[in-house]
Amino acid sequence: MKQKLTALCFFIATTLFAQEAKISYSFTLEQAIEHAVKNNYSMINADRDVEAAKKKKWETTTMGLPQINGSVNYQNTFEFTKQGAAANAFNPAANPNDIVLLAFGTKHVAIGNLTLSQLIFDGSYLVGLQSAKTYLQISENAKIKTAQEIKEIVINSYGNVLLADESVKILENNKKILEKTLADTKEIFKNGLIEEENVEQLQITLASLTSSLENVKRQKRIAVDVLKLLLGIDLMEELVLIDQLNTLTQNNIDLVLLKKEFEAKNTIDYQIGKNIEKSKELLLKLEKSKALPSLAAQFNFGYNSFANQFDLANGSQKWNNFSNVGVGLNVPVFSSLGRSSRTQQAKIALEQAKTSVTETEQKLKLQFAKAKSDYEFSIEQLATSKNNLNLAERIESKNQIKFKEGLAGSFDLSEAQRQLYSAQQSYLQAMLDVINKRATLEKLVN
Repeated sequence: MKQKLTALCFFIATTLFAQEAKISYSFTLEQAIEHAVKNNYSMINADRDVEAAKKKKWETTTMGLPQINGSVNYQNTFEFTKQGAAANAFNPAANPNDIVLLAFGTKHVAIGNLTLSQLIFDGSYLVGLQSAKTYLQISENAKIKTAQEIKEIVINSYGNVLLADESVKILENNKKILEKTLADTKEIFKNGLIEEENVEQLQITLASLTSSLENVKRQKRIAVDVLKLLLGIDLMEELVLIDQLNTLTQNNIDLVLLKKEFEAKNTIDYQIGKNIEKSKELLLKLEKSKALPSLAAQFNFGYNSFANQFDLANGSQKWNNFSNVGVGLNVPVFSSLGRSSRTQQAKIALEQAKTSVTETEQKLKLQFAKAKSDYEFSIEQLATSKNNLNLAERIESKNQIKFKEGLAGSFDLSEAQRQLYSAQQSYLQAMLDVINKRATLEKLVN
């Protein structure tokens, strides 16, 4: 008994801890967008790309700043290299044909050196500084584009969850009404007032409706998980959406947006195209700069010491200082037209980039025209779908009355119900289209 009580207490404590540890999120659409822009996994990496580009820019800058390097070398010679010399070179009386072997150096050698180097002029370095700045701009624009895409996808996903939620509510209500109709029909059939076919026809409709309901419930769970992934929150956490589909749709009907002027050069896609063009222009500059001379200076300072016994660390050991300064000039003279070939390739790449920018501008204008048309059509379709839904509801209601009074068969009722169900889904989809089409248009305009 005591063991069972202990196990029960442990289970309760574990359950309570799990409930406390579980985080719940609730967002309006705007809050969801704001959260995604900060916490989406792609946005986090986009921030890191910008930070890495800043570090890269500084790395390039340091190449033209003073560089200091130090080195310490120790050498222990076990066997000296022998050099041959004529014997009479050191002893005039010796036979000139005899060879004596000489060894130079000391067994232990230590050298400490400090080098200061400074780039004075290099065309490639100047181009590199400009390239680093352009690279940073590319990373920043890529981050802006990622944010725009995340915003559009979050709007679509948020709407998909609301659509699934409304679909579940409508289908559950339809199922409830149909179950009552079926129950009433069975009673009428038991009294012999109608044929069994009427019951069977309603059973077919109910089975199809039940299947659709279960499928929409599964889709809703998937849609919620997709939205969680976009928001950068754990799939096990709870997520509650505050906005309602109908309210959100009405808030997204903006006829003023349709009159807004479009300037392709203000879009991020155009700016990215110009970034690429700029990078190709810098590549051409780089190839041209390779024909210029480069100039650098260097200053060396150090100490060395020599001994036949290892006593280099002894305070009495003599250390000899040395220092020198030098300037190096590198002048490209002839490359067998290799530089010229690379320069021509860079020119071609630049012209291709310019053509791509022109193409991007034209595509953006076409995308705007299509997005504007789609948004305008979605607003029109919303009104049409709402009218169709009202008509379908009236037709279904009339057929319900006729069916109960024996003036219409189950087939006519089922057909009217299917028409109503289709109109309901069309209206929900029309509401979602208004939200999504505006998001697409705003991504281009803003």
